Amino acid sequence: MPQALTGPARHEADIRKSRFVALAAPIDSAQAAQAFLDTHRDPQATHNCWAWRLGDQYRFNDDGEPGGTAGRPILQAIESQDCDRVAVLVIRWFGGIKLGTGGLARAYGGTAAECLRVADKIVLREEYRVCCSCPYSDIDRVQARLLAAGARIESSRFDTDGVVWDLRVVKEDEAALRALHADQTRGRGDWSVRRG
Repeated sequence: MPQALTGPARHEADIRKSRFVALAAPIDSAQAAQAFLDTHRDPQATHNCWAWRLGDQYRFNDDGEPGGTAGRPILQAIESQDCDRVAVLVIRWFGGIKLGTGGLARAYGGTAAECLRVADKIVLREEYRVCCSCPYSDIDRVQARLLAAGARIESSRFDTDGVVWDLRVVKEDEAALRALHADQTRGRGDWSVRRG
């Protein structure tokens, strides 16, 4: 099962006189990944190499290291630990000894992997997006029950009949939440599911 970080993580390593610092953080968008990288890169360092994964999206960058020796090994560290929704930045300060392409790949990948290994993580559960409606007379009660049962309201829109909520629900809980919604609205609310 894929895992996500619950907060930032850090790991440092000295490898043949070069200093490597790996920083990892949870992300929920490509913009969040870029913001993390922009905030934490060190312009005084020799290289700021990175990778991130968010579902099917991923990016990586070698930042001047030989092609395939930094960003790709960082991404492989993310994949080998089955992490998702994560960005990893590995900062290097050159210490005067060349590591060679294999040594660089091991240094970047190993530092990233150890950073992710020590990070606090949670298992990601597949979620559905649900669009549901509720009459005005039932809003407070239905909202309280849905939230207590684990649904997350992402947005609310009001119309002449009541409210339309966009929810996120864990896949395994969807049937029970649908039944709860039908019961609480006495069948007067719509419920439609979209994956992802």
